[in-house]
Amino acid sequence: MSQNDYTIAEIIQMEGCTNCAMCAEVCPAVSATQDGQLSGVYRLVELRRLMRSRAGWFRRFFGKKAPTDEELKAFSETVYRCTLCGRCQESCPSGIALRDLWLSLRQDLVHSDAYPKKVDMIRDNVAKSHNVFDEDNEERAEWVEDLRDPPDHGHVKEKAEVVYFTGCVAAYFPLAQKIPLALADVLETAGTDFTLLGEDEWCCGFPMMGAGLRDHTAELISHNIEAVTAKGATKVIFACPSCYQMWREHYPPEFELYHVTHYLNELIKRGQLSFKPKDMTVTFHDPCDLGRGSREFDAPRSIIKALPGVKLVEMDHNRENCLCCGGGGNLEMIDAGLSSTIAKAKIDEVLATNADAVVTACQQCVRTMTTYARRNKIKLKVLDLTQLVQRALVREKK
Repeated sequence: MSQNDYTIAEIIQMEGCTNCAMCAEVCPAVSATQDGQLSGVYRLVELRRLMRSRAGWFRRFFGKKAPTDEELKAFSETVYRCTLCGRCQESCPSGIALRDLWLSLRQDLVHSDAYPKKVDMIRDNVAKSHNVFDEDNEERAEWVEDLRDPPDHGHVKEKAEVVYFTGCVAAYFPLAQKIPLALADVLETAGTDFTLLGEDEWCCGFPMMGAGLRDHTAELISHNIEAVTAKGATKVIFACPSCYQMWREHYPPEFELYHVTHYLNELIKRGQLSFKPKDMTVTFHDPCDLGRGSREFDAPRSIIKALPGVKLVEMDHNRENCLCCGGGGNLEMIDAGLSSTIAKAKIDEVLATNADAVVTACQQCVRTMTTYARRNKIKLKVLDLTQLVQRALVREKK
């Protein structure tokens, strides 16, 4: 392990933990397993111990030994059994930026060769095919063929004002492809000049960051910036909160960036979208990377309130306190059982609202909640907000 994987601020913040264990009280992994070793407070105690064992002066005066390979491996297993949802950071009274610290810790474990080798698949797939699923990247925009009236250019234009960055999950997962299909329809109806990148869209790099493979993101970032620049676009929109957060935090600020909830809310305010009444009650699930990660809580709710006849009922845990669905942090790859147990707690809270549907704004949340409901034969309608907007659209007669 190496101190070089952490910023000075992160090293200082490690010492700010008061061991209050408030992070453990809100951690979805701890709640699901009752295992305190998955908590942030345990992770920080062990991290401080490991960091001190590295310092030559500390070892000389206090006899601290470097961790064994077995100790590092055991610690690593607890670090990766985490969705990176950020509730620990939200609850920390010391204000420690825990989510960023966990990302640095994962990178540290990779550099120390003490990480779950399963995550190598992410690195290898992206290096080979430019997407996390090792699919043919030339097929990234094939979902366009399922539009009711697909344009001849397949929404891949030479130039456009707006680039819609689809993301790997929505491009390839049938469960999630309904989202780009809905959004393309909505953007066309609003008269937005947009284009896809098609095969020139590469993974944004977010799965690599979450795996501790930050070193492998530079080429992805450079390529995607060049691809958007080549389109002459000034704006990039995302339906994926993880792609959006990755671009906001790690890409150079060369374009206006919008999560689709913000962008659609602006279209509605400008009168570019009209809606027919829909008699239904929905509850909204705040995606971790959109809510806690990007602090966007109001735009999705403003859109729902703009749809005539649609009633919003909040879950007990909402906005910054929203429960994670279990789909983040590459957890499904590391511990599918834990991911499913976390999803159960989310679905139970959804069902308690008696809403007709749970609406979210993330393809991974849609996929995770839908998969859990289907596997457990739970009758539950899961919609992305783009789908809800599409269903209420009023289109001009041609």
